[in-house]
Amino acid sequence: MKNTALTQTHIDLGAKMVPFAGFTMPVSYEGVTLEHETVRKAVGVFDVSHMGEFLIEGPNALNLIQKVSSNDATKLTVGKAQYSCLPNETGGIVDDLIIYKIKEETYLLVVNASNIEKDWQHISTYNTSIGATMRNLSDEYSLLAIQGPKAVEAMQSLSSHDLSEIKFYNFVVGDFAGVEHVIISATGYTGSGGFEIYCKNSEVKQVWDKVLEAGKDFGIKPIGLAARDTLRLEMGYCLYGNDIDDTTSPLEAGLGWVTKFTKDFVNHEALAEQKEAGVTRKLVAFEMDQKAIPRHGYTITDTEQNAIGQVTSGTMAPSLGIGIGLGYVSKPFSRQGEKIHIQIRKKSVPATIVKLPFYKGQ
Repeated sequence: MKNTALTQTHIDLGAKMVPFAGFTMPVSYEGVTLEHETVRKAVGVFDVSHMGEFLIEGPNALNLIQKVSSNDATKLTVGKAQYSCLPNETGGIVDDLIIYKIKEETYLLVVNASNIEKDWQHISTYNTSIGATMRNLSDEYSLLAIQGPKAVEAMQSLSSHDLSEIKFYNFVVGDFAGVEHVIISATGYTGSGGFEIYCKNSEVKQVWDKVLEAGKDFGIKPIGLAARDTLRLEMGYCLYGNDIDDTTSPLEAGLGWVTKFTKDFVNHEALAEQKEAGVTRKLVAFEMDQKAIPRHGYTITDTEQNAIGQVTSGTMAPSLGIGIGLGYVSKPFSRQGEKIHIQIRKKSVPATIVKLPFYKGQ
């Protein structure tokens, strides 16, 4: 197992540590519900330094990104970020990622921890004929997510930049917590606002300590990966390995909005055909009609007990007090309001397909 630069810090804080994507990571400190509510109502800080960072540079950088990613990176200007995915050659997804335009001809790709090696190999394969400069910075950089409605107010004292001016999916490179040249990005996977901070491993302990100090009067707490999962699920955000993987198409997963057929990208012809023909299954969101918790892998049936799909993510939503989940179902059963059943052990529990997000805010 790899450690992040803050592993010992988490242990000292009493975090419950677990293996995750090849790293020893904090899953919780004081309990998932308390940590979840801290992010929804105040501000919390996550160590997500296990994520991967690739720098793509040079005159051919954009050509490479356009080839391997589904979204249209020509729309990016310096200081903007974009959610995208890496389609594979067989109709599935290599990974989902965020692409940052740092400078003209310089891009940062932020990928999932479990896919760092796989993504690097995949992108490198296409780069042999394109010739961009690629650097894997994953082992050199740390990433903190400072999330919650009080994040701007709590962190403003740490930067000379007006944090309230950084719009969603925009970023600045500047000073933060006494460190220069930090990426301060208005991104995150919680749906409660805030920032992600990219800095070097040698700088992250200083940043972490100053973030906790600055946030003290705002109720800041360190947050583990368990609450990160419940927060993202309440928003209906996909988790790679659960809701999307090498076998799920971006169109099936509801990622058509980041799949732009105005360019030539990996497997775009087959995906265009799928769009034309229509998908046979869709990723849907559902709420349990009774007190029950759906889990990854549970079978979804129609009202006649015929199998129509499978749960990919599920939890008891702390903000809502009900069981929620995502799962793939046959297209005829994917309409909002459709009644389905989740097979939980030996019980068939009714549920209803709903519109995302589950969590609608305060």
